Amino acid sequence: QVQLVESGGGLVQAGDSLRLSCAGTGRTFNTYSMGWFRQAPGKEREFVAGISWESSHLLYSDSTKGRFTISRDNAKNTMYLQMSNLNVEDTAVYFCAARPFPFQFPTTLVRDFDSWGQGTQVTVSS
Repeated sequence: QVQLVESGGGLVQAGDSLRLSCAGTGRTFNTYSMGWFRQAPGKEREFVAGISWESSHLLYSDSTKGRFTISRDNAKNTMYLQMSNLNVEDTAVYFCAARPFPFQFPTTLVRDFDSWGQGTQVTVSS
């Protein structure tokens, strides 16, 4: 498994932008497909975005498509989530996750990812 640490969360106003980072350990970071998930209070963890090994395949949820951009820099063992035009409904704890080798492509399912970060809080005020 890979160790993951998220950063970049905070309190912003509706309409603002924010960039989350997810740093991974190990020399095999580029063999993990990755994803971002979020969990709001009282709700289940939900898929936000996913990215394949070499960034050739991107997935987005319907609620974030067009506003969020997922990317990764394998040389830095880091994945990013650029969030724009944030709204109150985006308030949640955001988690990054890794899907183990040999699965090259991400999915939208929590159960397909076996390494998780501790989460970073994003709060959007109206």
